[in-house]
Amino acid sequence: MNRPDVRLYRAADYPRMPWRNGGGTTQEVACNPGGGTAAFDWRLSIADVAQEGGFSTFSGYQRIITVLEGKGMQLTVDGCEQAPLAPRQAYAFSGDAPVHCRLVDGPIRDFNLIYAPARYRARFQWAAGAGPWTFHSAARTVLVLNAGGALSLRVDGVEHAAAGRYDCLHVEGRPGLAEYRLDGGEGLDACVIELSSRAD
Repeated sequence: MNRPDVRLYRAADYPRMPWRNGGGTTQEVACNPGGGTAAFDWRLSIADVAQEGGFSTFSGYQRIITVLEGKGMQLTVDGCEQAPLAPRQAYAFSGDAPVHCRLVDGPIRDFNLIYAPARYRARFQWAAGAGPWTFHSAARTVLVLNAGGALSLRVDGVEHAAAGRYDCLHVEGRPGLAEYRLDGGEGLDACVIELSSRAD
């Protein structure tokens, strides 16, 4: 049986780059193999938003965003004001849409998935609380962002660790259905992203 490729990305190593519209900076957590800031199939990033303003556009992509730190934000997407987005709530929108961000109460840090919906299907969810959290997935790409304390991830019984806050584990190329078990002790706080290729 082929074992998956499991990579650990450390928060201390994330490169920082300017937003496309010049309004701030982003730390790139992970990007599809062979991808880059100009062209990619999917990308994860963390952005610090210190003031209200517009988002960069990503034509042809879908976006999912959530608040990691701070009180929250309120987005106006394509002219329609959305409900305030509190921490750990996810919101999906088209990368083509004009988006304006209003901060609820001061600066925030957010976490973004940007992906090409013509090539991928995505599932984005939070795992939180006491005790282990188990799920099964047949996705070829699974990413786990650790937003809490020390985290362990078991893939079909094999353990991998993400010790630091905002470290990310990237599981790639796992054939068939796999069991994933997350354990963060009493403080599990992790974002789980499953990406399935439409070509599979």
